Formats: sequence, C-alpha cells, structure tokens
Amino acid sequence: MSKILIVEDDKDIALGLEEDLSHHGFQVESVGDGEKALHLCIEGDWDLIILDIMLPQKDGFEICQELRRAGINTPIIMLTAKTHEAEKIFGLEIGADDYITKPFSPRELRARVHAVLRRVSEESLSTYNFGDYEVDFDRSEVRRKGKPINLTALEFRLLTALINRRGRVLSREQLIDAAWGTTTIVTERVVDTHILNLRKKIEPVPEKPCYICSVRGMGYRFEG
Repeated sequence: MSKILIVEDDKDIALGLEEDLSHHGFQVESVGDGEKALHLCIEGDWDLIILDIMLPQKDGFEICQELRRAGINTPIIMLTAKTHEAEKIFGLEIGADDYITKPFSPRELRARVHAVLRRVSEESLSTYNFGDYEVDFDRSEVRRKGKPINLTALEFRLLTALINRRGRVLSREQLIDAAWGTTTIVTERVVDTHILNLRKKIEPVPEKPCYICSVRGMGYRFEG
C-alpha cells in the first residue's frame, strides 16, 4: 500500500483527496501548514507527496527546494491554482515530478498519482528497452539488437536523465545538472551539441527524431 502525504491548507480539498485516495487503496495523511509539512516530509517514509503551492508559513516551492537540497527524492505532484506557464516550469525545474492545476477531478489526480508511482517503479529497473535498443544502467551501456553502441560517458548520463523522466520536459539546466553536475558551468549551446550527437547514435532518422524530442522554448522530452 503506497503512502501519500497531502499538503493542502484548504480543508475541503484535503478531506476530499484523502477520502478518495483512501477509498482507492492508498494510505493517506494530510497536513495544512508549510512548516509542519516540511517536518513530516523529512521524517516520514512517503511514496508520494501531493503539494499545494499556496500554504501558510512556507509555500510549496520552498518545501520542494528544501527537500531536494536535503537529498530527499520522494516524488512530488504540485497542486496550483496558477496558470502561468513560467510558474509551472519553475516547479518542475526545482524538482517536482508533475503538477496539476485547480480545479481538477479526483479521477485526473488519481491518474497522475498512478503515472508517477509507475514511473518511479520502472526507474528502479536495471535495464530499459525502446525500439531496437536496450539500456543497461548497471553496465552504463546501450545495445542495439545486442550490439553495443559507442556512447561517451556524458552522452550516457544525458540519455539516462531523459529516460528517467520520459514523457516529461527537461530543461537544459536540468540536463546540465544531471550530466555535468551542479558545480560545472556549461552553456545551453553545449547541451544542444551533445543532444545532436546522441541523436546521431540512437535515432533512426536524426533529422526527424522520434525518441529525443525538442520542446520549443523549454528543452527536451524522451518518448520511448
């Protein structure tokens, strides 16, 4: 039974989510204060955190940032009434795994919950397959029909980051952090160059990529 923490100061919304998710087999707890929520997030063994942005004492962005700085990688779905694209992108860039905009239906939220939990479960696998390719994370190797593909260590780290967040847009900044590290200074143009080289090695038609897709003004998304 997956354990979910709901961080929401609107009691009606929190109660509704708690009742719905409990009814569908999840173990659920809710909290409405940002400071208390941060403590519970750090101390508890949660499988998923549903995190509202507008909270008393400490907002959802602050909580997300502090958790990621502390090395806590529990999946986070952000709840927001805001519709500005920049704010959604910011939430993803600081470490949220998904977001859902109010108002939403319980069915939609459950679908997001299942998708995030499934993705996290799949990420724990030692191999991943797409098209004719097999990615062996333990050996840091990519094979096409059983034959190794000659990827550099940097290209493998980029591919791993994209696969681990497949279906989601990763900004160039996120890719830099994943492949080069947070202390390395790399320009976005360098990221584009390495993505181009990676496409040449794994895309059937590099000029028309079907796996590593560009998302204009945002970054890249892996579809596989």
